[in-house]
Parts: sequence; structure tokens; C-alpha cells
Amino acid sequence: MSDSLERLYQAVIAAKDLDPATSRTARLFQRGPSKMAKKLAEEAIEVVIDAVNGKTDAVIRESADLLYNLTVLWASAGVTPEDVWREMERREEMLGIAEKLPKSVVKMPKALESKILASRAVADKALPKATASPAVRRRIVALEGRSLRKRH
Repeated sequence: MSDSLERLYQAVIAAKDLDPATSRTARLFQRGPSKMAKKLAEEAIEVVIDAVNGKTDAVIRESADLLYNLTVLWASAGVTPEDVWREMERREEMLGIAEKLPKSVVKMPKALESKILASRAVADKALPKATASPAVRRRIVALEGRSLRKRH
């Protein structure tokens, strides 16, 4: 699978500077990260709706759209599939491949908390400053002029 995702990523990179009139990828790059994020969110919602409704074929099609839009957003943000796989490997070492890391240390056992914090410190040192994950909560931003209140 990672080979397919890498090929998709390379195709996205190659298409980003094409004519926006004929290339969906170029059009997304022209419209910017807000439009890319909106398309990604729309595809994720479609996958969820189709999965809840038991439409397996639609889940497959919409998942392909979701991966495409995720890859476009990665390329725009300067993230490569390799960056994501590295993070997956780091997480697998701590919890196993099928577990998601908790966002908050409040929800985890003390032994795991120290392991995760140490791992994040190592990862932050290994990444360029622009991509190091901040220890603070991320700011919520409005997409395409919509106003969103910050949750507390």
C-alpha cells in the first residue's frame, strides 16, 4: 500500500503546476489549503455516511477520494508519506499499530505517559522546526470565511 500512496503523492506533486482548467490537483493548489481542507472533510463525511449505511462499494470509492485529498493536503503542507509512516512506526513501538495515541496525558497510565513524552521529545528534535509538533493545544481556525468559536 505505501508504494501506491507514494505513487499518488508523486503524481500530485507533478500535477500541482499544471493548468487549473484541466487539472483538479492544480485547481486545488491554486485555491489553497482552506479549499483542500474543505474537500478532505467532505470526503471523510461521505465515507462515514456510506459506512453507517452499509454501502461497501461506496465506502471504497469515497475512501479513494479521501486518500487523494489527504495526499493533496500533505503535499501543500510539505508532508510526505514517509513522514507519516515514520510517525506510525513511532506509535507502533509504544502502543501497537492498531492504537491511536491519546492527545492528552491525563487519559493515560503514568508509565505510558513518560514513554510518550520522551518519544515526542525525540521526534521533535529529529524533525525540522517547522514540522515539530507543539506541546500546546492547536488553535481552531475558520475555513473559507466561516466563523468558528474556540472550544474550551
